[in-house]
Amino acid sequence: MYSFAIHPLPLPYVLSLDARPLDAIDSVVIHCTELPDMATAREYGERVLYPSGTGNSGHYYIDHDGRIEEYVPPSRVAHHTHGWNARSIGIELANRGRFPDWLDSRHQAMDAPYPDVQIEALIALLQWLGGQVPTLIQIAGHEDLDQAEVPASDDPSIMVRRKLDPGPQFPWPAVLAAVALRRARC
Repeated sequence: MYSFAIHPLPLPYVLSLDARPLDAIDSVVIHCTELPDMATAREYGERVLYPSGTGNSGHYYIDHDGRIEEYVPPSRVAHHTHGWNARSIGIELANRGRFPDWLDSRHQAMDAPYPDVQIEALIALLQWLGGQVPTLIQIAGHEDLDQAEVPASDDPSIMVRRKLDPGPQFPWPAVLAAVALRRARC
């Protein structure tokens, strides 16, 4: 049986992220890291990309073995989904996705499965968040909220989706059956 624990590992710039009240949050966005491992995900999360001294990151990261790491507390706005950051919690699942050829038209399949223990950890986290943030009402995949297309890296005449996560291997029916959230889509 899965043993629920959250390991706080705040990003170096976490105090530079905008603060928000928990009742401003109504959504959870599920992502996959599209990176080879958690160490690389951490490295990407620590990169400073904005004049504010912050970068792109989710709030929680769940490794293949079910370990949950908190990079940003829910009381801060993390940069994970354009247009949804102020109202959502971003949860990243370790999964290679399309790595390393994210935008190559020949490598758009997202066929890496999500281990059962990782999904059990996600469900436990979502249930816990429901108790911590009573205003949570909906859940979406990044792919549901960002449907932009961009030129493929191998052939600019071909358009590919910028975001496909969490992808076709994500078990939406099992997750939705276990939590009191409805699925949101654009």
